[in-house]
Amino acid sequence: MVLGGIFGGSSTSTPQYLTGDKTAIDAFIDHFDTFLFDCDGVLWSGDHKFPGTSETIDMLRSRAPSLAQTTRRSSTAWAYQLKRCTTHRPHHMPATHLTQSQEEVFGSSYSAAIYISRILRLPPPKNKVYVLGESGVEQELQSENISFCGGTDPLLRREMMPIDFESVASGELLDDDVGIVLTGLDFHPSYLKVALGMAYLRRGAKFLATNTDSTLPSAGALFPGAGAISAPLVAASGQTPLALGKPSQAMMDAIEGKFEFDRKRACMVGDRLNTDIQFGIEGGLGGTLCVLTGVSRKEEFLAKDAKVVPSAYVDTLADLLGESKAKVEA
Repeated sequence: MVLGGIFGGSSTSTPQYLTGDKTAIDAFIDHFDTFLFDCDGVLWSGDHKFPGTSETIDMLRSRAPSLAQTTRRSSTAWAYQLKRCTTHRPHHMPATHLTQSQEEVFGSSYSAAIYISRILRLPPPKNKVYVLGESGVEQELQSENISFCGGTDPLLRREMMPIDFESVASGELLDDDVGIVLTGLDFHPSYLKVALGMAYLRRGAKFLATNTDSTLPSAGALFPGAGAISAPLVAASGQTPLALGKPSQAMMDAIEGKFEFDRKRACMVGDRLNTDIQFGIEGGLGGTLCVLTGVSRKEEFLAKDAKVVPSAYVDTLADLLGESKAKVEA
């Protein structure tokens, strides 16, 4: 069993249920200086922001010096994340922001861009990236001056034609400078895109993924995640990509380098055990908090044979306000 960190000076195999217990909530919050948040399934689901989220973030910001949002979604760049984090209240009340600036958003696409430009550092010209993903991935690559192809190219959003088989096999459709294949969440997958990715991998390109989540929570349901996009390439090539989103510790190292926080005074807040909570545990954070508005269910970590167990859990993020649910939802 993997325990969810240290809280209150001792480890425990039983996560603490905080909902409705204001004394325990205050003690938990006061133990940390930094909170790292997953976004989808914790702050919102799709375009629906959970009730009380803005107020909870405001409260935590007033009590903790540092907040960071570590979204695993690769399809949106930080600018869009900031936009969707803005909540406009009634006209007589000021607008509340879940984030204050770009500095508080750290996505898996950004993590991938940092890894490619500052760690992998393939020599030019064979350092171009072939992207299976959306504009958010492209924007983060651009921010690090990384050349790329594929992605949102409209010429690739079509059926595979008989002539394409010959053109891929001969290399006519391939870019000789591609040295990396990067997969993320792609809302326009196609056989042609996968065929090109496979061809690059067979040529020796590095195989990276922004994240390998099998599902994506949205609109109160689950949809195929970025892992479902890379799955065809994994099956066809026999290779496994290096995932640069949670729970990859390459992402934790990058976050720590950016925010310079004390890991023992930091808490990871997420909805998914095998990414968010495992990310915090393997990163040696002081605590982990599972929020039950996303993917994982409490039965999973309360089971005797549970492999990943958080330090504590709540029904919703707004439960950290310590107020009645009726008041929060009003």
